[in-house]
Amino acid sequence: MSGFIAGLCVAVLPLLAAGFWFGRRTARPASLAGLGTPVEHATFATLHTASLAAPPLRAGLTEETARRSARPLRTLLGTDALCLTDATRVLAWDGVGGHHRAEITARLAGPLDTGRGEAFPLTCDTPDCPVRWAVVAPLTVDERVLGALVACAPRESAVLVRAAGEVARWVSVQLELADLDRSRTRLIEAEIKALRAQISPHFLFNSLAVIASFVRTDPEHARELLLEFADFTRYSFRKHGDFTTLADELHAIDQYLSLVRARFGDRLAVTLQIAPEVLPVALPFLCLQPLVENAVKHGLEGRTATCRISITAQDAGQEALVVIEDDGAGMDPDALRRILAGEVSPSGGIGLSNVDDRLRQVYGDDHGLVIETAVGAGMKITARLPKYQPGVHSAPGPPRT
Repeated sequence: MSGFIAGLCVAVLPLLAAGFWFGRRTARPASLAGLGTPVEHATFATLHTASLAAPPLRAGLTEETARRSARPLRTLLGTDALCLTDATRVLAWDGVGGHHRAEITARLAGPLDTGRGEAFPLTCDTPDCPVRWAVVAPLTVDERVLGALVACAPRESAVLVRAAGEVARWVSVQLELADLDRSRTRLIEAEIKALRAQISPHFLFNSLAVIASFVRTDPEHARELLLEFADFTRYSFRKHGDFTTLADELHAIDQYLSLVRARFGDRLAVTLQIAPEVLPVALPFLCLQPLVENAVKHGLEGRTATCRISITAQDAGQEALVVIEDDGAGMDPDALRRILAGEVSPSGGIGLSNVDDRLRQVYGDDHGLVIETAVGAGMKITARLPKYQPGVHSAPGPPRT
């Protein structure tokens, strides 16, 4: 899908530049003398104007986004008037001739039903009205017609028909990207809900049971554990955005480990080495805690010896390098590959495939989990977190207790 969109943008932008130049070269003199040829001037101006229209459209087709993008789109086409519509009404009108709204709305049904553009003369009783012709170009996303771009001009023009169609296709690409952004957001939200559902009910029950066991023998310790439990569950089920900081994630991990230590005592030994400079790095919410929970499960499973877990977070230039390692039961590499590929249920790996998928979605396929393991050899999980990634910003979480 991303390749198709990139190819479409590459194909459309030269046509936009040509249309802009032919439509506007006599309307105003060049103001970029000395910076290149007239065609290069037009290309620069076109790209700049398109960049003004794109951000609002990336939020979808609404009255507000249509209003904010209509002016740059009209400038792009060099027309006297332009409007954006949804399936039933005009969302925004820029330029002269606003009294033609009702007439254009009445003519939308055909183009919106067929998905094909249409040009037609406008009827007007106003003698000095400069718009006498309209071109309707549908806006489509995944073969669904969402609305239309309508360009109005003094006379019929084959160049305008083609230019309006090309601009409408470019707008459709922006709306498709907006649709993909919403789909991605819904997917991330669904995955976070699924990850929350994977928080073991046995862990919750055992934590409360351990806390209860200390109520009489060590009330102060029971109180501390209860606060840790409340803070950990509040963090796990919070609704403060898709991203958090490494500091907050490590704080939640520390609370989780406090509850596990209360149950297993000396059977669990954890070492942490954290570089202070990486603590502010933003990362997907609930991204590391499932990896630590996985290490605890594999480290303690079927053994009485002490489980040793190490958690390190190092500064690696443009990235923060996080490594979680245990000396537990490990896993067959082929079974692990099937789990990460979604071919089998991750009964042996709590949240591994979920975390791997989310890292790849946010940072790209080259930032998936790197897992080294073998049966009886423990497991080492490495996550590379870019210190800066467009769109990745941590939201403030609830106050710590």
